[in-house]
Amino acid sequence: MLTQPDLSVLIPAKNEAGNLPALLEEVRTALGDEHFEVIVVDDGSTDDTAARLLELKRGGYHQLRLLSHDHSLGQSTSLYHAALAARGDWLATLDGDGQNDPADIPGMLAIVRAAEPAANIKLIAGHRVNRRDTASKRWASLFANRLRGRLLQDNTPDTGCGLKLVERDAFLRLPYFDHMHRFIPALIQRHQGGMLVHPVNHRERGAGVSKYGNLDRALVGILDLFGVWWLIRRTRLSARPRELEI
Repeated sequence: MLTQPDLSVLIPAKNEAGNLPALLEEVRTALGDEHFEVIVVDDGSTDDTAARLLELKRGGYHQLRLLSHDHSLGQSTSLYHAALAARGDWLATLDGDGQNDPADIPGMLAIVRAAEPAANIKLIAGHRVNRRDTASKRWASLFANRLRGRLLQDNTPDTGCGLKLVERDAFLRLPYFDHMHRFIPALIQRHQGGMLVHPVNHRERGAGVSKYGNLDRALVGILDLFGVWWLIRRTRLSARPRELEI
């Protein structure tokens, strides 16, 4: 029986059989001094992702847990289901393609552990300072980040980075909707949570292909952006009730 983990690493994955074994070994190495669990959500994969993960569990990867969707429900739903199942107080999110570096997680944990309670830190958002994507992806991200930043004022240079460290309770208080993972910094701040941005490593994809194109992401993202802008404008969470005593 595993001890109660302090940290749950959440990895949504669709057709990432070629990347997950190496990525999970990196997670185990990076977090060797931590009480952790890893929850991989197989999001309707049509390759042997599930079989490879079950093989790792049988081989002694006791921290590994596997959730499975019968058909693809998307990254946000995968993360939400993983967060519901998680037992750690903090969640580290990683993309399943191996481009995020698990070696960055201990430094992010050190930041939240050293933070003063008054800072109310609920999120450490990764910032990919050495993007290893195509030029078209980098330009699309630059445009999206600037548009989102002007509209939402979320002070986040790279909201699309898959590597984040977020308090579980804070994450589960956020409104759920498809593609919400792109707006976690803005939504955390909407709920009066403190946030810090941390530079992280970024690598080239090891195997497989990206699951979406720039145009698909842009069209959906614009609609979502205005939805989140509407949510933020309608919030009144900065006001707190006073408890009256006799």
